[in-house]
This record gives sequence, structure tokens and C-alpha cells, in this order.
Amino acid sequence: MSTTTPTPTTNASQRSSLTTLKGLLPFLSPYKKQFFLAGIALLIAAGATLAIPAAFKQMIDMGFGGTGGHSIRHVDLTFLALFGVATVLGISTAARFYMVSWLGERVTADIRSKVYAHVVTQSPQFFETTQTGEVLSRLTADTTLIQTVVGTSISMALRNALLFIGGLVMLFVTSIKLSAIIIVLLALVVLPIVLFGRRVRKLSRDSQDKIADASAIAGEILNAMPTVQAFTHEHIEAKRFSSSVENAFQTAMRRIRARSLLTMIAILLVFGAIVFVLWLGAHAVIEGTMSGGELGQFILYASMVAGALGALSEVMGDAQRAAGATERLLDLMAVESPIQNPTHPHALPHHAAINQPGATLSLSDISFHYPSRPNTNAISHLSLDIRAGETVAIVGSSGAGKTTLFQLLLRFYDPQQGTITLNGVNIRDLQLHALRQAVGVVPQETIIFSANAIENIRYGRDDASDEEVIAAAKMAAAHEFIEKLPEGYQSFLGERGVRLSGGQRQRIAIARALLKNPPLLLLDEATSALDAESERLVQGALEVAMQNRTTLIIAHRLATVKSADRIIVMDQGSIVESGTHNSLVELGGVYATLAALQFNVHQGTNEPAE
Repeated sequence: MSTTTPTPTTNASQRSSLTTLKGLLPFLSPYKKQFFLAGIALLIAAGATLAIPAAFKQMIDMGFGGTGGHSIRHVDLTFLALFGVATVLGISTAARFYMVSWLGERVTADIRSKVYAHVVTQSPQFFETTQTGEVLSRLTADTTLIQTVVGTSISMALRNALLFIGGLVMLFVTSIKLSAIIIVLLALVVLPIVLFGRRVRKLSRDSQDKIADASAIAGEILNAMPTVQAFTHEHIEAKRFSSSVENAFQTAMRRIRARSLLTMIAILLVFGAIVFVLWLGAHAVIEGTMSGGELGQFILYASMVAGALGALSEVMGDAQRAAGATERLLDLMAVESPIQNPTHPHALPHHAAINQPGATLSLSDISFHYPSRPNTNAISHLSLDIRAGETVAIVGSSGAGKTTLFQLLLRFYDPQQGTITLNGVNIRDLQLHALRQAVGVVPQETIIFSANAIENIRYGRDDASDEEVIAAAKMAAAHEFIEKLPEGYQSFLGERGVRLSGGQRQRIAIARALLKNPPLLLLDEATSALDAESERLVQGALEVAMQNRTTLIIAHRLATVKSADRIIVMDQGSIVESGTHNSLVELGGVYATLAALQFNVHQGTNEPAE
């Protein structure tokens, strides 16, 4: 049960955090106005913060240092100025917080929508190798980390960068000698922080990968709970998930330990350098080469610079984690589906254009193998022509290639050899939506969505009226049981239709396909989950629905296809027999053997055995 994830296009260790985060620029660029407003608020807030130490210097040197009314008046004005600066700081900080928080939420929502829209266009090949839990982890956990960076960390980084630069400038204005010393010391501090930060980034990506693995396991098991409980594997699966969670915890702890050590190193080195420089400043005041106000100003600016540097190291940790998350999302966005729309699509001729009901279908020398099984052909040199309005049944043992044929017709995969045409047009030349709009499917495994009955049926055609939905339900023999639900058509059917029986789910799926009203109808064991009475009702509805359309039916129960215009017998990906029920029984081949097992008839005759 391993999880295969999209392979990064570039080795993670070869890309810096900044380079990786540049991948977010397409999501940020539509909001230049909001960034501009946030930037103005940021500049005002940083300017107000940088003005405070200068005000304190004036207060110490000219207020507390003097005597008389002039000093008192100056103190009053200084405190009024300080309150004015605080007011500006409060308003600008609130504006900055609002704008960057809005940007964080907006950009995160855009990323989630874009990634999800990209994922749902992938072919089934993608989902053969990627678990849905892995994708969900990237849509939730990874985008939350990016939200932290966009909504908080970028703003904090810019704010502290401004305070760091502004503080440094004011330090030099206050004392060139002390500032030069502190700059040299801080330069020595930055090197170990940068080197250690690279290790934190690698651990951050590893931590996100482990969380995604745990999510993948949980998603897989929660979707298979009846099977898990039927085989009494609850404790086994709980232990497997616990082991995965513990693995993620251990990886996270390595990241936390590394980040804690990084923070400790940054604080010790930075404040050690500042304490040393302040010790020199204290001696300068004693010697009379520096005033008390200047030392106070220097202390405040030095604290500001140190605090900004410490905050930047914290932001760097967030950036390291977000870089790992961004890398994973960009890897997902870089995955291209092998099934693409044509550059110059052709229009699909309608019924009137071909002067016949239904759709014509032609398969010419088709050979296909699944990407995950390149050495085994699921379809081998298959050729088949189906007339408009014809009902063709496809039978054969499991693994004969019947369902694969349906997947090729829907262009979930492209054959490695041969062509498929619909109404005379190669399906590779059709828009995927145009092709699939022309095909209605009732799959063997019915999918019911977490919605009410009417919306589940309306999934077949989203612009259908309630009356059309109810008419389709009646044709599929679903109206009666839906009416008996607690709220009728407004009844919630539960996740994956857990409130319905297998037969009821199948009839919902049939109603959905009938509502779509396509020229080509694919029925994959459409009545397999029905009881005898429901099967009789649905079979009658399907016979009506098959009129004026081309229908392909996959069936193991031959009783459901005896009246087909033609029966195709498949074996190991090839057509081995073709004809009507009576002619194939008389032929005495594969179909006759299947009929003998199911109908208890003598091969070579069409009479029941005595």
C-alpha cells in the first residue's frame, strides 16, 4: 500500500527557499493593489517604530537632564509626541494586519481551487499511482503553511527587514564606532543561522511527506470501513495508522529540535554581541564621550535590530516549511495528463447530420496496455464497427477487456495502436467534454454523492428541471422508492449512498444516465445489483431508453443480453465470436459454454436440458 507521489522536476536540495517560493508569484500577481496598500501601511508602521527611540533620546537629554519650566514643557510635548506616534503605529499596524490577512486567505483559496481544478482533469493513470489522501493533504496541510507565509510571514519579514535596516542606519547616526563593532559581530552570527536553516528546510519537507502518508492511509481505510470490519482488521488498521502517525511525529520532532536549536543559536549570538557592545557604550558614557540619551537611543535601536534579526530567523523557519509545501504543490501542478484536448478540435456530427438515430462507432486495430502493466495487453488488435441505433452486448470472462473497452471509448486512456471514431470523427480530434457529453455511462460500481436524491440524478445534466429528473427516475424504476424516503427527492442519501441498498444505488445511476439522454449509452453490468423484480422493471426501462440510441452492454448474466442485436464475445483482449444469441449457441464455442452454465442448455441447440 505504498504511496507514489509526483516526482519533483528539480532536486529539492538544489533549490533555495526563495527560488521555490517564486512559484507562488502567479497567485500573488493579481493582487498588486492590495500588496501596495499593505506596503504603505508597513512603511508607516516601521517609520513610527523607528521614531520612538529618537523621542526617548530627546526626553532623556533635554527633559530629565534639565531643570525648570522649560524641562517640564518639553517633557509634556515629548509625551504628546510619543502618544501621537503610538496612534499612528496602532492604525498602520491594524491596516497592515488586515491587508496581509486578507491576502493570505485569498491567495490560499486561489491555490486550493487551482490545484483541485488541475487534479480533476487528470486521467485515471494519475490516480493509479497517487492516493487521494496524498492529494487531500496537499490541498489542506500544505496550503495552510503557504497561508502562514503569505498572510503573516511575508509581512513580518518585510517589517523586520525595514526595522533592521532603519535601526542599523540610526545606530551609525548615534555612534559609528559601536555600530561598526556590532555589524562585524552580527555578520559572524548570520553564517551559522543560514547554514543550519538549510537543514531545517529539508526536515520540513520530510515532515510534510510523512503527514501526507498518514492522510493517505486514513483516507483509504475510511472509504473501506465495511471491508475492514468484515475482516476484523480494525485493530490492525488502527495500529498501521498509529505507526504512520508516530513516524510523522518523529520526523516533526527532528524538525522542531533543529528549529529550536536554530532559534537558540540566533538569540545567544545576537544578544551576546549586543551585550558586548553595550558594555563598551557604558564605558563611553562614564568617560563623557557619549550622553545618557545617546546610549539609551543606541540601546533601543540595538534591541530593535536584534529583535528584527531574531524575528527574521523565525520567519526563515516558516519560509523553510512553506518552501517544502510549495514545492510539493508545484510538483502536483506540474503533472500533465497524457489525455489532452486537441489543438484544433473537430465538431461532433449530430443525429440529423448522419440521418440515423444514435451514434456510429468504429474501432480499428486497437491495441492497449495499462501504463502500470506495460508488458500485458488488455486489448489486442481489436476491430469493431457498430451501426447507429444498434444494441451490442459484450460478454466474456473477467479480465477479457470489456471494461477497458469502455474506458477507451470515454478516452480515459488512449490506445497505443489503432483509432476509434464516433460518427466518423476520430475521438482524439474531439474536445473531451464534447466526446463525454455524447456518452452516457452506468458503471458497475455506482457512485452516489453526498447530496439529496434529486441532485444525485441531476448530476446527469445540471440544467435539467425537477420534472425532467422525476421523469428519468420513473424510467429507471427509481421513483417509487425515492418517494418513500423520509423527505422524498430532497432526502439526503449519505456519503457514497450508504442509506440506500445496492439496487437502489444502481437505479439512481441509471436515472442519471437516462437524464443525460446521450446518443451512445454504455451499460457496465447495469442490473447486476438488482433483485429479480427490480431487474424486470429496470430492464423494461432500459429497453425503452435504448430506442433511438446506440447501446453497448457489458454483462455476465446472459439473460439480460439475449435480445441484443449482436453479441460480441471477448477473450484476452480480442473478439473471438460475434453473432446473435441463437447463432452463438448453435456455434458451440465460448458463448455456448457460458450459456450452458447459465441456462443449462445443450450446446448446439437452443432448447433447455430436460
